[in-house]
Amino acid sequence: MPKARTIYVVTDIEADGPTPGENSMLSFASVAVGEDGTEFGSFESVLQSLPEAAPHERTLAWFKTQPEAYAAATRDPQSAEFEFKRYRHWVRALPGKPTFAAHPLMFDGPWIDYYLRRFLQQPLFVMPWQTDRLFYGAGLCIRSFAKGVLGSHVPQPNNYPAAWLGDHAHTHRAIDDARGYAHLLVYLMSVARQKSAPVND
Repeated sequence: MPKARTIYVVTDIEADGPTPGENSMLSFASVAVGEDGTEFGSFESVLQSLPEAAPHERTLAWFKTQPEAYAAATRDPQSAEFEFKRYRHWVRALPGKPTFAAHPLMFDGPWIDYYLRRFLQQPLFVMPWQTDRLFYGAGLCIRSFAKGVLGSHVPQPNNYPAAWLGDHAHTHRAIDDARGYAHLLVYLMSVARQKSAPVND
C-alpha cells in the first residue's frame, strides 16, 4: 500500500489583538501544497468577532495604517462555528495527510488551535496517541525551517526576495500572505533537497 503524501496546509491569520479569546480572529486563509509545489486548493474566511472579546488598542492603531488589509479582514463576516466546520470538511477532503504550517507557527498556530478547540472540540495541537485529529504532527514553523535550511543567510521576513514568495505581495490579507508563505515553503524544501543530494565525483 503506497504511503500517503504529505500536504502542507499553509495558514495565515489576522486578528484584532495578540491573545486568542481576549481578542478575536478576524480572518484566516490556508493554501494546501505538496512538496513539489502542486496546489490542492485554498480556503479563505472572514469571521464574526467573539461576543466576549474586545479589540486591542495597539492592533487597531496598526490596522489604521493598513486600511485595505482591515477592509479585507472584516468584510461580510460569518459565524466562526460554521466557518470552522466548513474548514474541517475542506481539510479532510485533501488527497493526502494534512500537516499544518505557518510563518511563524507560534503566532498563527495558537489562534487556529483556540478556534478548533472552542468550536469543534478538535485542537490543532494533540498528543501522539490521540486519534481524532484534523492535522498530522505538531505543525511546521516555516520561519524555523528557513533558519534550518539557510542558516545565517535567512533574511528578516519583510526582506524575503520576491521570488521566494512567488512574487505574491505581503499585503496582510490572509490569502495573499498564505500564498506567499506556501511558495516560500516549497522553495525552502527544494533548497533542502539540493543540499542533501549526493555529490558525484
